Amino acid sequence: MTLTFVTGGARSGKSAFAERLARESGLPVTYLATMRAGDDELAARVERHRARRPEGWTTVEEPLRLAGAIAAAPPRDLLLVDCLGLWVANVLFETVPDPDAARAADFETAVDGCLGRTAEAVAELAARPGPAVVVTNEVGSGIVPAGALSRYYRDALGLTNQAFAAAAERAFVLISGVPLQLK
Repeated sequence: MTLTFVTGGARSGKSAFAERLARESGLPVTYLATMRAGDDELAARVERHRARRPEGWTTVEEPLRLAGAIAAAPPRDLLLVDCLGLWVANVLFETVPDPDAARAADFETAVDGCLGRTAEAVAELAARPGPAVVVTNEVGSGIVPAGALSRYYRDALGLTNQAFAAAAERAFVLISGVPLQLK
């Protein structure tokens, strides 16, 4: 398995870059989308992403069970996962559906559960014979967030990103549409 990790800030060009890598591979592509379109604006974003994908790509929408979706993907396809930032948010909200009523222990349990799921997903990727490209958001470069939910999200995503990046053969960060290879 060859894992390519792609990170960057919001609107940095991560998804477009990952999609270009997938197209250039010449392999069949399974696109694993993690977004939940919870409102009209998000639904429009999902449609724009779908419209960019070549007709022959298979799209699987799975907001929570990442390891299972990875395991179910055709083994020789290039698997494009977009994106870990949304997946982590989905997992945290599944565990802590009412953040305003949550205690620190609830958030810590949610982060631990997310990291367990992260380990499962990384193991599934390692078992795949086909290549994978994983897209995520970089959230650790800003200030410490004021709210507990935001801090725990940042922590969960940062640790998730570290696990995927450690397993990757190649890693890129995108800044203003420019990919910089990290490893």
